[in-house]
Amino acid sequence: MQIEALLRALWTAYAGLFWPALIFAGAALAFRGVEALHTARRASGEVRTNLLLFTFDIIAVTPLLVLMMASVGAWLQTQGLRLFSAAQWEALPAALVVFIALFIGDFVAYWRHRLEHVGLIWPWHAIHHSDERMTWTTGLRFHPLNRLTTTLIDMSALALLGLPIWAVVVNGMVRHYYGMFIHMDLPWTYGPLGRVFVSPAMHRWHHVRDARGAGVNFATLFSVFDQAFGTYHVQGPCAAPLGVRDEIGKGAFAQLVWPLRVLMRNLRFRARVGTV
Repeated sequence: MQIEALLRALWTAYAGLFWPALIFAGAALAFRGVEALHTARRASGEVRTNLLLFTFDIIAVTPLLVLMMASVGAWLQTQGLRLFSAAQWEALPAALVVFIALFIGDFVAYWRHRLEHVGLIWPWHAIHHSDERMTWTTGLRFHPLNRLTTTLIDMSALALLGLPIWAVVVNGMVRHYYGMFIHMDLPWTYGPLGRVFVSPAMHRWHHVRDARGAGVNFATLFSVFDQAFGTYHVQGPCAAPLGVRDEIGKGAFAQLVWPLRVLMRNLRFRARVGTV
């Protein structure tokens, strides 16, 4: 039964990529023409790594997430820690509930994302940034531990508000699919709307290899958070080299073990310092 459940999870996850893949491919061809095909061919190795990591995440992380989110939800319920009751949310229009979930969800994710770029947490998140030929599949590229903590933090914050489950699910779906979209190789800045929403060009600056991408553009949906907290950076379409300066190996296995290697190296260094 466990194998059947995992197979169903894989089928659901990849079936959910079918239409986005068609739409994203169509958009790339429409706006970039034949160059989109050349870009896809050059990125084939990175795409393969992205899909392998995504598959591993589903197998390793999904069962843990189901158990942990059920535990978090039950604990919040028994402790009476939900800030607003179900009746209060039901009194609001559904569209307003969705907007609140998306806006607060992106606010929480903005600060969670900033923390992922600091100190000991960075090596786990660096896997996402190691893609040097960014495509929409880069939005699927996460170390399992990074995906686990990301989902737990984001969903737990919304559960603490007492938001209905359907609104939490809608927030997760919007972030999932829009997150893939903003990783596309498109030069769109959205013009004046870029001051409200995160564009593909804006997020591409976040993935720049040099210092310009180190501390900017952490939001996924609303660029207002980066503007409010001084991390907004868009110099038009981005053509700068992407990736990280760390020597992370190619391939899914190298990506999985690299944060562990960094952790062990740091522990050995601290042990040597402690003996001096």
